Amino acid sequence: MKVGLLTREYPPDVYGGAGVHVEFLARELRALAQVEVHCWGAREALGAVHGHRPDDALGHANEALRAFSVDLRMAAALDGCDLVHSHTWYTGLAGHFAKLLHGLPHVMTAHSLEPLRPWKAEQLGGGYTLSSWAERTAIESADAVVAVSHGMRADILSSYPALDPGRVRVVHNGIDTALYRPDPATDVLERVGIDPKRPYALFVGRITRQKGVPHLLRAARALDPGTQLVLCAGAPDTPEIEREFRDLVDELRRTRRGVHWIERMLPRPDVVQLLTHAAVFVCPSVYEPLGIVNLEAMACGTPVVASAVGGIPEVVEHGGTGLLVPYDESHPAAFEAGLAAAVDRLTGDRDAAARMGAAGRERAVREFGWDAVARRTAVVYEEILKSK
Repeated sequence: MKVGLLTREYPPDVYGGAGVHVEFLARELRALAQVEVHCWGAREALGAVHGHRPDDALGHANEALRAFSVDLRMAAALDGCDLVHSHTWYTGLAGHFAKLLHGLPHVMTAHSLEPLRPWKAEQLGGGYTLSSWAERTAIESADAVVAVSHGMRADILSSYPALDPGRVRVVHNGIDTALYRPDPATDVLERVGIDPKRPYALFVGRITRQKGVPHLLRAARALDPGTQLVLCAGAPDTPEIEREFRDLVDELRRTRRGVHWIERMLPRPDVVQLLTHAAVFVCPSVYEPLGIVNLEAMACGTPVVASAVGGIPEVVEHGGTGLLVPYDESHPAAFEAGLAAAVDRLTGDRDAAARMGAAGRERAVREFGWDAVARRTAVVYEEILKSK
């Protein structure tokens, strides 16, 4: 079985959960099938990884049009595969075109849904209408749609009621617990300037509406003064979001010590060390199909405070591996107060935090290995091929 994996992100150009998913899925799938990765990028074909660039004539065009030009290039390169598996709307049309052009079965993994991310119109403008059309077209015509959580499956069927529920399968995201494991070293903390004698709450992620970071920054106003806040946050969606984030950080720094903003994307080992020594990891997302970053924190033995949205409750066990905070977009102040109270609860009770951190590591190892994810994905492929 020869599988074409289609993705925008692939190492070294990974900035979100979808890229992490494809990186590790491809690695584990190679033990079960012949895998070719088709990704965005200017790279030359290297083994089974092929880079595709947007058309040069669209250098200043809307991002959605540039994505469509990559989809055309990918589709042209997929002849000879037995099945294609696309990830996110950025490559969904490539999978759809390959289905129509080459007669290939198309599996699509939905890592998020455009109808549930209306703020993307800020980033894409009219391109949001195009990305929404592309996602609908790919999902509704795919032979199988993979949801990364049961919550995500419900969202897919709600957003696309024309889709046959029998075509939607749940395969959770995974975590490499050999890479993400407690690191006792402290050199990264020293380099960042974190005081090892004071607890810190950590956020790792992109600066987007989806990740809810402004809620965390407003919640931090009420945190115990002894708690530091470390923000490993970059890749803002728009200049407006970046300005809002920067203004909130500046305001917070005027009222409390120990606010550390790391604006660049750090290497994975550095992130692992930051996760290991955090008193608590905070995920304030307002929308999250699953949240791989919560698994990363758990695998490093760190308790999680997260919003109770999407697939997060399928990962973070309230009272067991962390604390979940209800989110209601009509009551943001209550959500922010809940975040602050949950963080203070864990930084103030080191024994409870340690128990939750240990339980999180155990759960990550037991239930979310990438080898199991690859096997479940391969089963979906085999079922689709047998039905043809």
